[in-house]
Amino acid sequence: MATFSAAVSLEPLDPYGEMTDEERADWEAALDNIDASFSLAAERLFLTQPAVSKRIAALESELDAPLFDRIGRRVDLTEAGRALLPRARRILEQVDDSRRAIANLAGSVGGRLNFGTSHHIGLHRLPPYLRRFHADYPQVEFNIRFLDSEEACRRVEHGELEFAVVTLPLRPPAELLATPLWDDPLALVVGGTHPLSRRSQLTLHTLLDYPAILPARGTYTRAIVEQSFAKASKPLQVTMATNYLETIKMLVAVGLGWSVLPLTMLDDELQRLPVPHLRLSRTLGVVRHPARTLSNAATTLLHAFGVTDTLHPEGLT
Repeated sequence: MATFSAAVSLEPLDPYGEMTDEERADWEAALDNIDASFSLAAERLFLTQPAVSKRIAALESELDAPLFDRIGRRVDLTEAGRALLPRARRILEQVDDSRRAIANLAGSVGGRLNFGTSHHIGLHRLPPYLRRFHADYPQVEFNIRFLDSEEACRRVEHGELEFAVVTLPLRPPAELLATPLWDDPLALVVGGTHPLSRRSQLTLHTLLDYPAILPARGTYTRAIVEQSFAKASKPLQVTMATNYLETIKMLVAVGLGWSVLPLTMLDDELQRLPVPHLRLSRTLGVVRHPARTLSNAATTLLHAFGVTDTLHPEGLT
């Protein structure tokens, strides 16, 4: 893990040392795992676990401070390690930001495009955009992180992604710029064998007598559902929770409960429930950090989405 020393040391080690885009991406992934497991970090860096341990020991010797507590098979960051880790990430981010700013001067669209999205948006919204973009700019290398919308927003906020295409939160963080792209209407649904599937009309009171299958608490979609049901006379009975909408669809289709899913997912396996005066919808869009320099590739893809206010902090377009 020589890149660890190159990334985080102060003096004789150079943070701008020779590192390919792929090596840097692997190292960024390793940073996310190294405080939990040397073995996992080694796997992400294509090194052996002893090689990682040796390099960590050398770095600890150079800094004259232990970075990890090793207790049995468990590895935890020490106070010094916790202080170093965000600085290591910032060095990598600054290197990438500098490279993007310089590359943008040439006006070419190429290099690595690093953004995040949810599995649902990746499946149902992005394919036509990515297909056209790849045909027009085949030299761009995609690095798409498939994440929950909440995690994608966090990574944009911390500078780990250029932008993310996600379910927008009801109250976007003040640190981020949020641009709506699509309205995503939601429907109450059950499978064909569910007792409610035979109802021609349904009240909210009756619906809440039956168990629900929803995204986990704390997700933006769950917040929308809870807000819509806040004034109901009964609480939600959530018997299962998962953030994968395709999994929710399967569980609902086999009759295990009702749920709320995007209209784009409805098919012959699901039946929409008629609940008068209940309108559910969420907004899908782009989040990005105003202080982040966007690559020309990111700017071009965002323009394809219809996001045009993409000035870089230095004023470059």
